[in-house]
Amino acid sequence: MLLRVLTGLLVVALAASGSVFAQNRVKTETIKPTDRPAATTPQQIPGAPEIITDLTRLPAPVARMRERILAAARSGDLDKVAEVMKSNADLTVFSLADEKDPVAFWKSTYPDSEGVEALSILITILETGFVLAEAGTPQEIYLWPYFARMPLKSLTAQQKVELFRIVTGSDYKDMVEFGAYAFYRVGIGPDGAWHFFVAGD
Repeated sequence: MLLRVLTGLLVVALAASGSVFAQNRVKTETIKPTDRPAATTPQQIPGAPEIITDLTRLPAPVARMRERILAAARSGDLDKVAEVMKSNADLTVFSLADEKDPVAFWKSTYPDSEGVEALSILITILETGFVLAEAGTPQEIYLWPYFARMPLKSLTAQQKVELFRIVTGSDYKDMVEFGAYAFYRVGIGPDGAWHFFVAGD
């Protein structure tokens, strides 16, 4: 009995002195969060025009025309889009050939969809970022998509994803070899005139 009491007292004394049940000390380090630079969407390419995604930067006549075009295209009615084209002083350019009727042209270009595919392309393009081309000159124009003024070999992975909403990988390869974006583009002047919806360089 005495031995048990003495053993118990010894354990208590050693625990109090810290020689038994001592914990290993762990070296700690305070980690401070680093500030991450804000990503630009889409990323600007040095030497290329500024890519604009903020629609509030469009002059009021340009913004109104863009909305008119989108509303007509979303209706699925080719004639409504043609009416918007004819509301300009000059008919909007829709073909690099000597075509006179946009509806007939779209139907012949996209016979499987009776031309409606052209309207889908038009909507997709007007939903991309854009650039102000020829700024400060009489030819100043708001141009969609911004790829039309970008060096295609310099596009980021994110920008390629945006581009592939409009063109195929095969189209992209051909355009890189050609040296420029060569699919559909839309141009609206600062006064709201819709100048073109045309494919080609």
